[in-house]
Amino acid sequence: MQPVLTMLHFFPEHLNLYGDRGNVTVLQKRCGWRNILLKIQEIRHAREACFPEADLFMIGGGSDREQGLVMEELVQMKEPWKEAIEDGLCGLAICGGYQLLGEYYELADGTRIQGLGILDYYSRCGDPRRRLVGNLGVISPRFGPLVGFENHGGETFHAYEALGDVVFGYGNNLSKKKEGLVYKHVIGTYLHGPVLSKNPVLADWMIMAALRRKYGEAPLPSLNNELEDEAKKILWNREAGHRLRLS
Repeated sequence: MQPVLTMLHFFPEHLNLYGDRGNVTVLQKRCGWRNILLKIQEIRHAREACFPEADLFMIGGGSDREQGLVMEELVQMKEPWKEAIEDGLCGLAICGGYQLLGEYYELADGTRIQGLGILDYYSRCGDPRRRLVGNLGVISPRFGPLVGFENHGGETFHAYEALGDVVFGYGNNLSKKKEGLVYKHVIGTYLHGPVLSKNPVLADWMIMAALRRKYGEAPLPSLNNELEDEAKKILWNREAGHRLRLS
């Protein structure tokens, strides 16, 4: 029997900075190559999101304006979304989507814009004269070296497990040199790119988590990642210099 997974992709037209939508394509391809059917449901209204039937979700980044346009719909999904995450729903939240899952975003004047409050953390506006922009390299205890591109003015602060330690770039904030978070089967990150094309280990972790939750133990045949790994190595070694080279 062919395994079937369902993915909720939230507001693909509004939350799609720097190729975030490509992460859905990567997951669909890596499932298809293993004879797993990944059904994509593009969510544009709260009424369309059926969390009990979902196995994965993806929410990308967007400008402040774009996030504002979708916030009213997102708020209506808070409780079932949070319940599903606690039950093990696997997901990827990037940049603005990562910030939205937290409690609030604090502007430079102290005004707080409420987030969804699905997870217990917050973000705040950094120095407006200094955006956190450029290539970002992370060493993750779970996933090894990860690379991507970041461009954000906000800084995020939390007490969850970090996705990894920053080797080059900025990550969550300027003070701790940590990037992203991992909570149960949810990854929050500032890594654009799309992140899953450069780091297929993350994509496979998500697929495996979804399969196990739905079907129990399920084999995941390996794929040839030579091209992806070589691209990551070239970017990493160019940016990291002599600090921590990949061989």
